[in-house]
Amino acid sequence: MGNINDDWENKIAAVWKIADTMRANDLVAAIDALTTARVGNDGNEDAAALFERASARDRAGLEVEAEHYYRAALASPALDPYRRSRASIQLGSTLRILGQLAESERLLSAELDRHLEPDNPRALHDEARAILALTYVAQGRAVEAAGLALSALSPHLTRYNRSVSGNAARLVTQTWN
Repeated sequence: MGNINDDWENKIAAVWKIADTMRANDLVAAIDALTTARVGNDGNEDAAALFERASARDRAGLEVEAEHYYRAALASPALDPYRRSRASIQLGSTLRILGQLAESERLLSAELDRHLEPDNPRALHDEARAILALTYVAQGRAVEAAGLALSALSPHLTRYNRSVSGNAARLVTQTWN
């Protein structure tokens, strides 16, 4: 028999599996129903629950509400590393959509800097670079965006990796390779 946390994770995963078939308000309601009662060890709402609430609102186009929950989740030291990366990336994207471009860039750059720390699993590393590239585009920095995106792409190419990587690095100040 699984533990309570596994059961909760399975229920959350089941909602996300059918999210594309749900109306936005129904998705938010379903996630809220599963997360509202989750309380962390400190008596505050569970960090994973805060993240899931943010994600549901983000998916529903409720970016302002999502921002609040992402920030609360990221403020918790109890947020697991994978969700921390997701929350940073998703908040960075939300901030871009809300026009807070400088903060989006700072948040995503800090996430990428964390990925370079020893023993960091670099969860969603290329995804973070892709969202930062979108922020660069929104800032009018298309050349840097192309450099960062190509830098993320180059390791996945079957040929010309070194050439693409080298040329991409010349277009951007940092690649986080």
